[in-house]
Amino acid sequence: MCVLERDDLVMVENAEIIFDGVEENEDYILLIKRVINKCFEEENINSKKIYISITLTTSENIRMMNKKYRDIDRSTDVLSFPMFTREEIKNNRKKILEEVEEQNEQDVLGDIVISIPQVYEQAQDFGHSFERELSYMIVHGFYHLMGYDHIEEEDKKEMREKEENILSKLNINR
Repeated sequence: MCVLERDDLVMVENAEIIFDGVEENEDYILLIKRVINKCFEEENINSKKIYISITLTTSENIRMMNKKYRDIDRSTDVLSFPMFTREEIKNNRKKILEEVEEQNEQDVLGDIVISIPQVYEQAQDFGHSFERELSYMIVHGFYHLMGYDHIEEEDKKEMREKEENILSKLNINR
């Protein structure tokens, strides 16, 4: 799990939202809550004790994290830091969820870090709304936490279908 200095922290159902170098924004919070809740619903994660940490940050902060954790010295749009591998989730999902339910504390599924300036830039570049781009980054990060990837074409297709399903159900279109 990635540890960040926290400027502002907001807890919503199934998500901890951290504003790191980015001004707290109620619209971001409401959108994140809506998208994460739909992701949890679609993946049948009913536990209120599992949550995702989402950090909204600057291009410079995400560049430093990309350099530190991936040895890539450039800014990016989203980074994901899963707590479990896809195999662990696929093979032990019920056990993981049951163990979390038995605990008295919440457990994090993983961390997602999103560059808000990059989201604005990509929304403009792709010709769609900021809401659509931020929603996509959240869903994309969520599926990385669930063990999905897009390196191999077959895996990419499966991940994209899941992402588009969520966005479609939320009526967030291009």
